Order: sequence, then C-alpha cells, then structure tokens
Amino acid sequence: MKAILLAGGKGTRLRPLTIHTPKPIVPIFDRAFLHYQIDLLKQVPEIDEVILSLNYQPRRIEEIFGDGTGTGVRIRYVVEPAPLGTGGAIRFAAQGITDTLVVFNGDVMSSVDVQRVVDLHRERGAKATIVLTPVANPAAYGLVETGPDGSVRRFLEKPTPDQITCDTINAGIYILEPDTFDRIPKDVAYSIERGYFPSLVERGETFVAYIDRGYWIDIGTPEKYVQVHRDMFDGRFIGGTFAGADRSTPIVAPEARVEDGARLEAPCFVDNGAQVKAGAVIGAYSVIGRGVVVEEDAHVSGSIIWPNTRIGQHATVDSAILARNCHIGRHCVVRADAVLGDKTVLTDYSKT
Repeated sequence: MKAILLAGGKGTRLRPLTIHTPKPIVPIFDRAFLHYQIDLLKQVPEIDEVILSLNYQPRRIEEIFGDGTGTGVRIRYVVEPAPLGTGGAIRFAAQGITDTLVVFNGDVMSSVDVQRVVDLHRERGAKATIVLTPVANPAAYGLVETGPDGSVRRFLEKPTPDQITCDTINAGIYILEPDTFDRIPKDVAYSIERGYFPSLVERGETFVAYIDRGYWIDIGTPEKYVQVHRDMFDGRFIGGTFAGADRSTPIVAPEARVEDGARLEAPCFVDNGAQVKAGAVIGAYSVIGRGVVVEEDAHVSGSIIWPNTRIGQHATVDSAILARNCHIGRHCVVRADAVLGDKTVLTDYSKT
C-alpha cells in the first residue's frame, strides 16, 4: 500500500514564515511538520512507501527527509510541473499505482487511527472514504453531510445558517481507489473536494465517511500554528517531543545550555544547542529552537522562536513568532501577534 502526502502548497497564509520554508516543513517544536503525518501513516504496517507530492521549493523538503532513512518508511518524491490542485496532484502522483491509496492534505495535524479508517474502507467495499471531524462553528466551513449508514450525501460550501444540517467538515484524510482517477482531468488544476468527490456522489459510488472525534487542526495560519504548540503543551495532542514527557516542568534538551540565574516557567521547551543566559526569563508556552541565544535579562513569553535567532539583552518578546536567523537588538520590544520572517533585524530599542 502507498500513501500520498499533498505537500506542494505555498502556505501563503503563513507568510512571512513560508517565504523560505515550505509549509509542510515548518517546525513543530523540534521536528518538521510532516514527521507527525508520517508517524500517523506508520500505524498501517501495509504502507511500504510514502509519496510526497511537491511543487513549492521541493529541494528544501527533500533535504530533510531524503529517502526516508530514519523515519521508518521509504519516501519517494513527485514534483508537479505546475500547481495541479488537490485532485490533479493526486492523479499525477498516483501514476502506475493500482492498489488502495491513503492520502493526506499536507497541513493537517490529527490523532486519527488510520488503520481503522482503512479497515472501514475495506469492510464497505468503498471507492473512497473520507475522514470527517466535527467543529463548533460549522458556518465557517464547507460541510459534509452523511446518511444514516455513514455514506456521504452531499457537500455544502460555506452554508447559510438555514442550510446547516450537520457539523462535520472534511479533515483532509482520504482512502481512495485509483480505478476512479480517470474522472480527474490529466495535467490540469482540479479540486478533489469540489470535483472528484461530488462526482462520486452523483454516480452513486460507495463513498463513506469516518467521523473522528479526536484531535484535529489545520496549521495553515499563524494563529493555528501557535495553537498546535499550545495544544501539545497542554496534552490535547501527544506526539514527537511530548510522547511520554512531563509537561509540568520545563523540557530542556540534553545539549541546551541554561545558565544559573535564568528562569524557565513550565510549560516551555528549549531545544539542543540553545543558550538561555543568566537573568533571562522563558515564560510559559514558549518554544526556544535549536541554536537560539537568549541574552542576559531578556524575556520571552508565549512565543515560538525558530532556530539560530538571537534575542538581545533586556529585549522582550511576547506572544510572537520569530523565524530563523533573526536578530532582536538590546531593549527591543516585540509585541503580541508579531510574525517576523527569516533574517529580520531589529536594531537596539526598536518596537514592533
């Protein structure tokens, strides 16, 4: 069995973070995001190869994962000649594949049991199975309506209040049979959500839903990107660094250096190679990336700091995201909700 991860998007809603870092490899604590999806796929022993469908800065992604050595699964890459949409990308990546496919959108973090979804797909003899997740504010999403037997009935794009009949949305995780891909136009942009799936409903194909009430989030905005870190700190999603970790105390990697007189407030994370100097304060819900230097008496609170950034003496960073290789000068103030791209330089005493 093969799996396809749709990892070709530009991540425009996450800019400036994604100008030099494709969305599928933005760091979640100390790991590139796609590592968490690969961990999910490893629940299914039959999956012997993961195909990464790429378009935007493909080499950056290939440099991280290589042939999959170290991930526990073989990885292969398919680079779209031009953006093909979700449907076009699946057809392009699935050329020559005849067996059942597992497909993930490249921006969803989930705790779904993929093996159970595969089992349901086979039990029902389905042509497609879609994972759905319930949401509290269904009017903000496109909804997927199902029947009493779990079959997909219809898709409702941004419904008005009187059209809302359910609270389940597309979770971006699918089990698909390639013998239906001839309905996807070849080598053109095509949406699986707006084209392929509705065509299955119209033709009466066996198209079933698996409703998962576990953890799910789309990391595609700065707000959601911050939220997934908070959720992991709070134990709402367990994975990677936090599998089995004690979150009631600061988590400090073995090769991090925290000087005497520095103060760390749980929950927080300090990665290998980072330095937190005397008098500095790392507040709750902060992530200090690999190689980051937090100078004397600086204060970082509720912020995500990507690798190799330096925060100067007496600087304050509050509820912000700082990308790689930034330099925050002495006595600077980076205010809440600031998002600074790679190599941003703030001179001494600057304020955002």
